[in-house]
Amino acid sequence: MNSIRVLIVDDNKDAAASLARLLGALGKETRVAHDGSSALAVFAEFLPQVLFLDLGLPGMDGIETANRIRALPQGKDCVFIALTGWGEQEDRRRTSEAGFHAHLLKPLNVDQLEATLQTIPADRSSEA
Repeated sequence: MNSIRVLIVDDNKDAAASLARLLGALGKETRVAHDGSSALAVFAEFLPQVLFLDLGLPGMDGIETANRIRALPQGKDCVFIALTGWGEQEDRRRTSEAGFHAHLLKPLNVDQLEATLQTIPADRSSEA
């Protein structure tokens, strides 16, 4: 897969920074936001192809953040991946209905991350 731009949205600053470092080591260009409002601002400037979203964000949750980004012309083809501590069947149903590509649980391991990145359709992960 070509290098892709990834936005990580997580209110846990350490978790977000760790994922950014890991993705960077895998050759991805990353940016981090810690809430939904900041994610919208970073999205507009960075135009990522893939977003990792925590669901339990303060204020605007991860699903609402994804919905707002998807409503933007540049957001309609993005890949949204839930990365959360919420793993109940209802949580998975909500992310599936919201159009998330995957629902991953914290703590994420490298094998899960790489496997998920490989399932992203090529037309959504190629450079714009």
